[in-house]
Amino acid sequence: MFKMKKLLLATGLLAMTGAANAGYTIDLGDDNKLSFGGFIKIDARYVDGTVGYKDFWTGSGTPVADSSQLKLFANETRFNTKYVHGDVTGFIEMDFYGGGGNEVISNSVHPRLRHAFIKYKNVTVGQTWTTFMNTSALAETADFGGPMVGEAFVRNTQVRYTMGGLQVSLENPESYGGDPSQDSLPDVIAKYTFKGDWGNVSVAGLARQLNTTLGNTETGAGFSVAGRIKTFGKNDVRFQLHGGNTGRYVGVAAQKDLVGENAEESISYMAAYRHFWSESTRSSVFYGNISTDESDIDHSHYGVNIFTNVTKQLSFGAEVGQFVQDESDTDSLYLQFSAKYVL
Repeated sequence: MFKMKKLLLATGLLAMTGAANAGYTIDLGDDNKLSFGGFIKIDARYVDGTVGYKDFWTGSGTPVADSSQLKLFANETRFNTKYVHGDVTGFIEMDFYGGGGNEVISNSVHPRLRHAFIKYKNVTVGQTWTTFMNTSALAETADFGGPMVGEAFVRNTQVRYTMGGLQVSLENPESYGGDPSQDSLPDVIAKYTFKGDWGNVSVAGLARQLNTTLGNTETGAGFSVAGRIKTFGKNDVRFQLHGGNTGRYVGVAAQKDLVGENAEESISYMAAYRHFWSESTRSSVFYGNISTDESDIDHSHYGVNIFTNVTKQLSFGAEVGQFVQDESDTDSLYLQFSAKYVL
């Protein structure tokens, strides 16, 4: 007979990955389990300024005449399933940022694949967060993803080997801004994570062959230092620093891998501090920035928020912040409210 039991909500690294917050598990016996999870998130977002409205800030926006817009949406809602058969785990997760639909009739939207991977002992194969990321270093925000301008934030199909704190992966290549049809070598990433009761810090390196539109190749290399450090009580500080030819791995389209025939160089960083006012109420203040050499961009995103849990599963939040593009002298303020029910 199946046994249904409620799992504890995932926290820390597992919660931030969005790939491990399964809410319910069915024990099928013989070391076989099936888990279901995800969350329902409803947002109200108001944007005012000279950067065009987006449901969430990515690494760049479209300069517009001064305008304002309000939207209510539930696209961040997601669901996942995990299948465990002894040493083999399969995981699938989807959300609803896949586009489609309209706001005239039904507000229907398409589901979007986030994660689809198989894990056997120390080997992971499939689509999931790039090994270059430290997912525990993402800030808690109402805006989906938070200050992406300063974050490593991409999901790749990959083959990853884990041995203790060391992870090495071969990941899907893409010469963004160049000629991806000539990509014939995988991106190579190595990361080591130091962990303790104090939190964690990761150091990662990235190496790639980039193909230009004129048939030439450029070598790309980048680094990342990121972590989450406990401070007082349940408070913590989260940070990321990236440099070199990080390209599409950092900033979510803030920069390209190639500008003309040259590999783009950038420096980006993010810092966030989370403070607990009580067991159920906390706030984060955060800032992210990216600047590049070839394209000469300088983008920032900062904000402050407050979240409170009325039950272990149900929380409400509010956030105010600003997105700035210095090279075009444009910026927008935003205010966002959210309700989130974790399954």
